[in-house]
Amino acid sequence: MSNKKQIVVCGGGVIGLCCAYYLAREGHRVTLIERQAEGADTCAHGSAGYVSPSHVEPLAMPGMVLQGLKWMINSRSPFYVKPRIDLDFFRWGLLFAKSCSPRNVERSAPVLRDLCLTSRQLFKDFAQEVDNVFEFQERGLMNLCRTPETLAKYETGLARLANELGVEARVLDAKQTAAMEPGVRMAVAGSVFFPIDAHVTPRLFIPELLKQLKALDVDFRWETEITDWVQRSGRSLRAVRTSEGEITGDEFVLAGGSWSTRLAKELEIRMPIEAGKGYSLTIPKAPVSMKTPMIFTESRVAVTPMGSALRFGGTMEFSGINSRIRPERIQQIKDAARLYFPDFPTDAFEGVEPWSGLRPVSPDGLPYIGRFNTTPNLIAAAGHAMLGLTMGPITGSLVADIVAKRAPSVSLDRLDPDRFG
Repeated sequence: MSNKKQIVVCGGGVIGLCCAYYLAREGHRVTLIERQAEGADTCAHGSAGYVSPSHVEPLAMPGMVLQGLKWMINSRSPFYVKPRIDLDFFRWGLLFAKSCSPRNVERSAPVLRDLCLTSRQLFKDFAQEVDNVFEFQERGLMNLCRTPETLAKYETGLARLANELGVEARVLDAKQTAAMEPGVRMAVAGSVFFPIDAHVTPRLFIPELLKQLKALDVDFRWETEITDWVQRSGRSLRAVRTSEGEITGDEFVLAGGSWSTRLAKELEIRMPIEAGKGYSLTIPKAPVSMKTPMIFTESRVAVTPMGSALRFGGTMEFSGINSRIRPERIQQIKDAARLYFPDFPTDAFEGVEPWSGLRPVSPDGLPYIGRFNTTPNLIAAAGHAMLGLTMGPITGSLVADIVAKRAPSVSLDRLDPDRFG
């Protein structure tokens, strides 16, 4: 008897695509449902493209609540919360505040390390298989600090934590930082450099992933909205109900990004996620010469060279699920460019269309990966926040492990989708 299954992946963002890829590679029959058209812009497309083992600190960490309260009154701040009456967001906020503890960092950091390091290797393997058409680059990541105070904070904070976890972090002064990237003048006190980090060009990676999925005969259902679930007795799922009719399966993967909570609610499952909007601007021809991705630490803005282009992205905005682009948020990114790169041309962003995407943020900063207790043939793959692209391959690989009932390559204990249920 064959152990190959009919698997329905609900969501066509980078997480859903990676899940479909690793499942189809093992011979399962995979149907992928996505509410948008093929080739539509998803959250990962406009991301910084980082493959970041350096991101060992969860978003929910000590000091974030106080910092968030200071920032939330300023719509140009790196972390902005739009005041609104929303019971689900209020509950999420309480869980987030509770998670902002040293204990959460202590428990979450090793998991984030393992997820990101394993995913980095999977990216490298995939790049070798497809002649690196998506520009996987092992250039590291520089966290630029404008002031000595910020540099000292990062040295005793993130850099120390990363080094303790075996993720190398080098603290560089202003002169050493300048020597790393002589093609751009930086107004900084120094930086923290992570040699292990890598990056890709998302708008090349996702089309290549789609190409591979088509070669593996994945059944795509584009422009198809999921409306409900069809259950058997015992609460397992028989089918998913969509705008195009019922789609049956043996196993179902919930990979709906910021929309996952709504789908889970239909099954009376509580899996809190809030949409954290991020923005980016991509200049087609880079006006400065740089090869290493950077983060402007005080401004929370990422800068990534992508071929001949240069992408600036960042900010975290909690304003619900919407596609509105706030001009002041875009201006904050533009201002940061001139702040850290004093010679940056004032007209460099002229004609550049701003992009925005909704990152699915869990209250404790860890994704949801695993089976639900009440619905045994539904697997969660959501809540990756800013690390959706970074963790795409490892998430897909872990979902394949779960379906095959084999020991996962990374422990799932802290990723339990029922942990806030």
